Amino acid sequence: MTEIDQTLDMTRIPEHIAIIMDGNGRWATDRGLDRTFGHKAGLDTVKKITAECARLGVKYLTLYTFSTENWNRPAYEIEALMGLVLSFIEMELFTDNNVKFRLIGDRKRLPDSVQEKIRYMEELTGKNDGMTMVVAMSYSSRWEITEAVRQIVAEANDTASPADITEDFISRHLCTNFMPDPDLLIRTGGELRISNYLLWQIAYSELYFCDTYWPDFDETRLHKAIIDYQGRQRRFGKTEAQVENEQ
Repeated sequence: MTEIDQTLDMTRIPEHIAIIMDGNGRWATDRGLDRTFGHKAGLDTVKKITAECARLGVKYLTLYTFSTENWNRPAYEIEALMGLVLSFIEMELFTDNNVKFRLIGDRKRLPDSVQEKIRYMEELTGKNDGMTMVVAMSYSSRWEITEAVRQIVAEANDTASPADITEDFISRHLCTNFMPDPDLLIRTGGELRISNYLLWQIAYSELYFCDTYWPDFDETRLHKAIIDYQGRQRRFGKTEAQVENEQ
């Protein structure tokens, strides 16, 4: 267990951290290894960061694990990733750290064995009341918003009116409706894009990009990202003076 950075303000820990875990494949390639070795190394980082976020008091940790676009990757890599998912959701990490497990994404596309394990873990950890770890798998924002619109249209009736379609109404139809929007979005791996991830939810999230590949992202780098977040003023469209007067 690492020590908590003394410059970290424990009274201002983000309630919800979302992470784009990028760089597994490049980490492996740089070492002359197959890309699947990078995913295995990335799984070790998931364990460390999940445990540390729970220790810090983060309430929700959402990890971009596998996008709908990732189904276009080579079959052997997809098979390896699904195997890692099966091993991941058998970990004692959730029970040891009082973490609840949830999944968002198009479950129907996942192998039956993965779907079964997901249901098992969600039921097993359902009563845990510490941090909720949300895995975004077979997920993309455009898929999520499309599904929300389909649901809204299917529920529409003669009494519905345009005035009923509010931001809150749409949010309730998204698959993230059980948790608050992310306070902080971290992307590893050096890329400066969002990659179809939580587009609706991160409208006012603070964004943090770093060059570190995900397998090398550790507790110290997590602390650095949170300290950077704590140094920002979140205004949500207000002026600096208005925010300061409210404090």
